[in-house]
Parts: sequence; structure tokens; C-alpha cells
Amino acid sequence: MGMADFVPAIRRIETDRADAYAFELSGHITASDIENLYGLLEGAYELHDRIDLLIRIVDYDGVDWEHVSRITRNEGRRHALKHIRRCAAVGEPDWTIYANGIFAPPLPLELRHFDAREEQEAWAWIDAVPVDGR
Repeated sequence: MGMADFVPAIRRIETDRADAYAFELSGHITASDIENLYGLLEGAYELHDRIDLLIRIVDYDGVDWEHVSRITRNEGRRHALKHIRRCAAVGEPDWTIYANGIFAPPLPLELRHFDAREEQEAWAWIDAVPVDGR
């Protein structure tokens, strides 16, 4: 496989708002993909105290959570709780049902799942538009 064949598992989707971030997660997500995503979010948190987030899941084939350090996972959770206003999860699987097990209720952010067919509604819910035309 050459570099031209490499498709990143996590791709940023540009939005029409500086404080609205979106990412597409595709295929199998490795520990380094998760660390990359957390790094991108940390950059967003440096620029904006609070953000809205849309995560589009396509062709899901699992996540290597066991290879992500506990420190990274805990820090990612803590920062998400502090900085994310709304998070729209689009596609399958619906990981939002596990949020109560990860975050102590009540959640200080709004988290909502949308079926892949409801993606336009998810964008409207976070009050943003993708700039890439999709």
C-alpha cells in the first residue's frame, strides 16, 4: 500500500462557524487516531472556551480503546465536559447511550444521536453548516 492509498480514519470537516467543529470517523479507529482527534480538540479548546461538535461515523469497524492510555482517556473526558456545549453524533453505532457510564450525570453538555439519514438535522441542531459541501 502506497501513501496515495492511505485514507485517514479521522478527517476534519470545515464548518461555517469558528467555534463549531466536525469530524468524520471512518473504518477502524486506532489508538493513534484517537490521540490525533484529542489533539485536534485540544487545539479547538485553546481557541474557544466552548465549542459545538459534530461527529460523523461512516463504515464503523471498531476502536482500539484498550491501546489508548487511561490518562489520555480521562483527560479527554474532563476537557470535553469543560469545553463542549453540544455534541451531535451522526451514524452508527450510537455511542451516546454509553455517555452515562462515562460521564457522571447530569451532563454539562447536550449530547444527541442522529441516524445517518438525519445528518442535516444534526447540523441544524449545532447551528452550523459544513463548508466542504456535504
